[in-house]
Amino acid sequence: MNYTQLTTAIKGFAENDFPATVGSFTSAEQIARFVQLAEQRIYNMVQLPAIRKNVTGTMTVGNKYLSTPSDWLSTFSLAVIDAANEYHYLLNKDVNFIRESYPDTDSAFFGKPQYYAVFDDNSFILGPTPDASYNSELHYFYYPTSIVTAGTSWLGTNFDSALLYGALLEAALFMKSDADTMTVYKSRYDDAMAELKQLGDGKNRQDAYRSGQVRYPVR
Repeated sequence: MNYTQLTTAIKGFAENDFPATVGSFTSAEQIARFVQLAEQRIYNMVQLPAIRKNVTGTMTVGNKYLSTPSDWLSTFSLAVIDAANEYHYLLNKDVNFIRESYPDTDSAFFGKPQYYAVFDDNSFILGPTPDASYNSELHYFYYPTSIVTAGTSWLGTNFDSALLYGALLEAALFMKSDADTMTVYKSRYDDAMAELKQLGDGKNRQDAYRSGQVRYPVR
């Protein structure tokens, strides 16, 4: 389902064209907001491959800070790649731990980083301070480009039921729909999310070789 089809479906299910009656908030802007709120809710509830991103960077000598990507929200893993091209994954700590463990700023105490902490929204702090220019690899959580902007998305293509009913829930709140309508939308959304979680938090976390085939008891 692309964004044009999603917009049509929302209007049809809600039986509302959402005319521009709220200040300058146009019909298109209203529907776009419903969809974006639904996307944000879904991306924060299920660990999907579509929300994972990878980037490489460089840790510089004497600089204890490493910049985060502009779309970074949280970290899955951070690794140092040494001169032998071997990966060494850093342990996540808090800023106080790193400051206490590596209080000296003298170059004699520099080394290959073993720990990292979120220093602020724009950077990590490393411990110890790098003693060489190490390559790094960061796997992180981010919000993919919205279907509103891109026209298509992983959710729209593979799990449009969750996106549709999530957007309809937001639309129903906006319209102050009756309790029965809200209950139906919530039930359908919960069903879609349960299936999506089976995929993102279940099937994507295992394989048949290590975990065996998915089995359900038959009675």
